[in-house]
Amino acid sequence: MATNSLLKFAAILSLFTILFISPSSQNLLNDEDDEALEYVLDTPFSNARSRSRFLADKTVVKKGTTCSQSNKQVCDGVSANNGTSLLYCCKTHCRNVLGDRNNCGQCGTKCPFPQRCCGGKCTDVESNDLNCGKCNKKCAAGVQCENRICGYA
Repeated sequence: MATNSLLKFAAILSLFTILFISPSSQNLLNDEDDEALEYVLDTPFSNARSRSRFLADKTVVKKGTTCSQSNKQVCDGVSANNGTSLLYCCKTHCRNVLGDRNNCGQCGTKCPFPQRCCGGKCTDVESNDLNCGKCNKKCAAGVQCENRICGYA
């Protein structure tokens, strides 16, 4: 009888491990925005008369770069990644208002759960055929998005 209980426990533990610890399920549990770690500016800063060495010939801005009133130009309406990112100084950090759910479209505009910020608009990715599960993931023609999966049923 103890062996039977031990086998049931091992089976439940195995299922738990498969469902909640496997790499594929980590993507389902990790609901962070799909943003780059750095932004390649579409028009690099190259102001030779700039007083700041930080802005001279700057072509890359790292995600979350600190900004303030004195160096707000680092990400004050700066286009990056071939127009797919638009950086603004929100509070004290550079944020992509086209993909940051806490600053969607403009600083301070938060998307409610489970929506994501797709192209600067809060979007329901649970059932949107053009943004199924994440931004820009399109379902095939005639296939519906349900529960963040194309063709779920």
